[in-house]
Amino acid sequence: MSTSHRVDPADSVEIGRFAPSSTGPAHPGTLLAALLCWLDARSLRGRIVLRIEDLDPERSRPELADALRRDLEWLGLEWDAVRFQHESAEAHAAALDRLAERGLLYPCRCSRRTLRERAEPAEDGELRYPGTCRGRELPPGGWRACAEPLRVALPAGRIEIADESGLDLSQDPFALRGDPIVRRRDGSVAYQLAGVVDDGGIEVTRVVRGRDLAPSTATQAALQDLLGLLRPRYRHHLLLLEERGPKLAKLHGAVGAAALRRAYPARALCGWLAFAAGLLPRPEDIAPTELLPGFSWSRVAEADRVVRWTGDALVLVASSGKSADT
Repeated sequence: MSTSHRVDPADSVEIGRFAPSSTGPAHPGTLLAALLCWLDARSLRGRIVLRIEDLDPERSRPELADALRRDLEWLGLEWDAVRFQHESAEAHAAALDRLAERGLLYPCRCSRRTLRERAEPAEDGELRYPGTCRGRELPPGGWRACAEPLRVALPAGRIEIADESGLDLSQDPFALRGDPIVRRRDGSVAYQLAGVVDDGGIEVTRVVRGRDLAPSTATQAALQDLLGLLRPRYRHHLLLLEERGPKLAKLHGAVGAAALRRAYPARALCGWLAFAAGLLPRPEDIAPTELLPGFSWSRVAEADRVVRWTGDALVLVASSGKSADT
């Protein structure tokens, strides 16, 4: 059994981070997550870093990163520092070196088709890697000379993690998900490894993010343990969902920041997001700094919210399908 080994001095400064990817425009879910992350850090008199995750060579574009920064600043969020994930290439390589030195890296030749045929689904629908290529060795030139994706061999054993929201994040990540990819076929460092290395690099003490990312927390904790990184505290919050036929999906492609900025002044959109999160009884014009005096996680709604975009307004939809205040 693995447990958190993080030590928090009473006088330490809390450090949070908001880490959106630069693969598309900001949407209501992005902005809500940014607002809650910012409010959490500022309410604790801590520091907050904006980290743009831009390692996807096919989808990440500088203009999208610039637009993300502008949209967040327009909403009224300011940062103690701005980082770009590609700037940490040396730290990512050093982490791969440490894993290779311990004999934990191995190349994986499995195609997506092979995984679909052989892998079993985990609880959240993701496929568990069955360990087909475990035991394969790196080429003579090491991981840098490898043209195949790289996985890290995780130790078996349950990792105990308690989310601040009360959600139990404890898992045996090896048993549930198998060994994660840490470097992709295109040579880019994968999300799981890059995220924990970057969090360690800026000494993040708090990770506040949507609950859709909760299932991957134990895998990230396993990587933190292997790399000797301190484990932050985690809090996962509600999501904004949209109706897609009989199913609900993250409110993503329905509306982007450009359309939201045409429909709402910044203070009005901030107030709507605060209302959707449960921080206000009704939408009102307000800035993030004005939400700080009354901010408490006990006031934030626990259940996900279903939202409809009408073309010129966001509408919070009750479970009965009737509209709440807009």
